[in-house]
Amino acid sequence: MKMFCLAVAATTAAALPMQRFRIGVDLVHFAVVVTDRQGAPVSGLTVDDFQVLERGVAQRVSFFAAGDPAMGPPLHLAFLLDASGSMESEMRDVHTAAIKFLGQNEEAADVTLVDFDTEVRVARFRTENYPRLIERIRTRKPRGYTAFYDAIGVYLRGASEQPGQKVMVAYTDGADTRSSTRPGEVAEMLKGSDITMYALGYLQRQPSSAQRMAQLELQRFATITGGQAFFPTSVKELDGMYDRIRAEIAARYTLGYVSSDDRADGSWRPVEITVTRPDLRGAKVRTRAGYFAPYEPAASSR
Repeated sequence: MKMFCLAVAATTAAALPMQRFRIGVDLVHFAVVVTDRQGAPVSGLTVDDFQVLERGVAQRVSFFAAGDPAMGPPLHLAFLLDASGSMESEMRDVHTAAIKFLGQNEEAADVTLVDFDTEVRVARFRTENYPRLIERIRTRKPRGYTAFYDAIGVYLRGASEQPGQKVMVAYTDGADTRSSTRPGEVAEMLKGSDITMYALGYLQRQPSSAQRMAQLELQRFATITGGQAFFPTSVKELDGMYDRIRAEIAARYTLGYVSSDDRADGSWRPVEITVTRPDLRGAKVRTRAGYFAPYEPAASSR
């Protein structure tokens, strides 16, 4: 069985210039999760149940896919796995939960594994190459420091031109101790991407101040993208959290539209997506907050 693609990047933060990722196509896509008051995903909605406003101006949805990921754009799944030295005591249980989760996402076109410690390594697998993915995870030994922010940056740089739906699931056990990429830079990159991020932070071994700081950062990153952050108090809770992530992926809606603003000015365009059905007034809509318009420099006049 051949591996689809293997690209290994051993990098330090100095190799990661800050980048702004922009949507460079006419059709702007938004992945949307709708949950009820209990936090359960709401399925069965139609395009007529949504309203899309860009800078307050209503947009006409020209692409809509609901529920089954196989009916929407290809789903590209990324899994960021902390392999730093502090992972030693829980590495086996973390690996087991990750392998189970990845094996249940058969609808994904491919899986990008990003494992990180002092360095960042990236490998992409088609789902039929699952045994190679398992081997890659199982053989990784804990060592070194935690270059978590660099790992996010490396993945975003590689995925920026990847078409379709993109979901990133990131597991870490604590604060970043190695990256030169700063949290604000990560937030800016995520803001300009079309990736939905789910973060799992097992922070129990961190001092209370570091734990709180790491929790706030993970929550911020996930919220920017329309995802969620989870904070298990035991690695035994991971299976349940992965089940919730899988349920959300399966219930996502994809909305696409051609903006009524055709200026290629590179500006940030805030977008608000709401559910208009009266019986769903208590429902929560999670998605990214907007996008960067494509940019074309004005022709110079002589």
